Amino acid sequence: MLTDVKKRRVLIPEPNSRFIVVSCPDCGNEQISFDRASTVVKCNICGRVLIVPTGGKADIKGKIVRVLS
Repeated sequence: MLTDVKKRRVLIPEPNSRFIVVSCPDCGNEQISFDRASTVVKCNICGRVLIVPTGGKADIKGKIVRVLS
């Protein structure tokens, strides 16, 4: 009976991944990207690598300014 109660609580599962705003440490440009990016993300202004894919959650080299919902 307890398992039935737990199943009812989770009606719609929420994703674990989010869109994030990353600031470039060199030029200060802010870019929106996915926190589980599958490709290398470079700054549009100076070309510095901001996000490197790792097979799961990406390795973020810049500063995360905010998380978008």
